Amino acid sequence: METFFSRLKSRIRAVDSLLCVGLDPHPEDLPEFSGEAAKNFCRNIIEATSDVALAYKPNIAFFEMLGPEGMAALQEIIFYIPWEIPVILDAKRGDISSTAEAYAHALFRALDADAATINPYLGRDAVEPFTRDPEKGAFLLCKTSNPSAGDLQDLALTPNPSPTRRGGLTATSPLPVGEGPGVRGGVPLHLHVARLAQSWNRNDNLGLVVGATQPDSLARVREAAPDLWILAPGVGAQGGNLGAALKAGLRPDGLGMVIPVSRGISRARNPRKAARDLRAAINQEREVIGNQYSRSSERVPDHRPLTADHSLLADGLLEAGCIKFGRFTLKSGQESPIYIDLRRLAHYPALLLQVAESYLAILRKLEFDHLAPLPYAAMPIGTAISLYSGWPMVYPRKEAKEYGTKAQVEGVFREGERAVVIDDLISTGGSKLEGISKLAENGLDVKDVVVLIDRSRNGAAELAAEGYHLHAVLTLPDLLEHYEGKGAVSAKKIDEVKKFLESGEQ
Repeated sequence: METFFSRLKSRIRAVDSLLCVGLDPHPEDLPEFSGEAAKNFCRNIIEATSDVALAYKPNIAFFEMLGPEGMAALQEIIFYIPWEIPVILDAKRGDISSTAEAYAHALFRALDADAATINPYLGRDAVEPFTRDPEKGAFLLCKTSNPSAGDLQDLALTPNPSPTRRGGLTATSPLPVGEGPGVRGGVPLHLHVARLAQSWNRNDNLGLVVGATQPDSLARVREAAPDLWILAPGVGAQGGNLGAALKAGLRPDGLGMVIPVSRGISRARNPRKAARDLRAAINQEREVIGNQYSRSSERVPDHRPLTADHSLLADGLLEAGCIKFGRFTLKSGQESPIYIDLRRLAHYPALLLQVAESYLAILRKLEFDHLAPLPYAAMPIGTAISLYSGWPMVYPRKEAKEYGTKAQVEGVFREGERAVVIDDLISTGGSKLEGISKLAENGLDVKDVVVLIDRSRNGAAELAAEGYHLHAVLTLPDLLEHYEGKGAVSAKKIDEVKKFLESGEQ
C-alpha cells in the first residue's frame, strides 16, 4: 500500500518542487465575506500554481469562520484540487482518543483531506487515529513560529523524582534561546516531541511542524528526528529565511521538507510567477546543499563529527569529570593518560537523562523485550532509560543470591524473550560476554549490546565472533577530535591519549 510520504515523493519527482501552496482566504483578501468569495479566491490560486505545487494547505479556520457555507466551500475546494496533488488540511486537532477518531473521520473521510496538522499535547493515543491509515498523513506540532511558542515548547525537561510516574520527565523552566541539554539544563520539550514522533512513525505517515523562522531549532529537530518530514511554515510574510531553513532542515537526500507559503503567493501581483520563483529558489538551495553533501561524502574522515546533541553530551561528560585527562593507574596496573568514570553520572540527574536519551536512537531500531544493564556502572543508565521510555528492565547479578530465590537474573521475564545488554563503555568484550552468559542461562535471548562509549580496539569484533552486535553512541576517537577541535583539552594531552590507544594498552 502506498503511504502518504511515498505519495508525496512521487509528486516531488513529477514537479520537482517542495513548495506547498497555502489556501488562506483572509477576510481582508475577499471582495465580500462569503463562502462563494472564499471559493473563488482559492480556485484562482490553484489555477495559477497547480503545475508547481507539491501540495496545497487550506487553513480550516478561515472556512469555519464563514459557518456552514464556508465548510461547504472548503469541501468543494478540496474536490477541485487535482487528485494527484496532496491536500494537507491545517486543522491542528488534538483530543482524547474517541474524539480524535471523530476528528480524523471528519478531516480524512468527510472532507477527503490527505493529511492534517495535529496537536501532540494529549499524547500517543490522540495521535494514533490520524496515522492508522498509511495513506493518510499527519504533521505533529513541534516548534511553531508564533512569538510565544517558547512558553511551552522550550520548557526544559529534567528527570522526574517520582518513580511511579511513567516517562521520568518533568518540566521546569524555559531554556534560553539556543541552549540545549547539558549538565545543568534539560531537554527542550519540542525536542522530546520530535523524538517521540520518530518512534511513533510506524506507517511512514507522521511528520513534524517546525517554523522556518527558527533555523537553530530546526537544525536540532532534524538531528533528533533525522528521517521525518518537516512542514516548515514561516517563509515569506512571517520573515523566515528560506536558505537558512533549508540548510537546517533538509535531509542529505535533498528531501524531508515541505515549504508552505500562503500570503507570499496569494498577495503577489502575479501569483503564478511568485510560485515559480519560490520553487526555483528552493531548488537552487537544494542543489547547493546537495553538492555540499556530495563533496563531503567523497572524503573519508578519520572520525565522525559529532551532532549538536552529541557535542553537548560530550561537553557535559567532560564538565562532570566523567572523562578525565592526566595520569591514572588502571586495574591492569598500566598507567593511562585518560580515565572514564561514568559512575559519576548518578550525581548529575540532568546529564544522566541526557545520556539515557542518547541511547534511544539506537534502541528504537532494535528488537527486544527487556533492557538488561550490567552491574554496576550501567545500572543508573539502564534505570534512566527505562523510566524515560517505559521499557522494562532485568539485570544479571554479579553473584547469585545465597538465599531466597537464589536468582542469577533479577526482574520479571519469560524464557525465550529477548534482552538488549546496556553498559556504560567497552574496553574488551569479556565483561559483556560474562553478563550475556548469565542472561542466556536463564532463558533470555541476546543479540545486541549498546554502550555509551566504545574505547576498545576490537571489542566489536570480539562480540561479533560470538554472534552479538555492538552499538555505541560515541567512540573515544570521536570524543578526542571534538575536545581538541574546540580547545577543551590541550593538543599535547590528546596526542598522549592517541599514542596510548595505538599502543594497545587498555
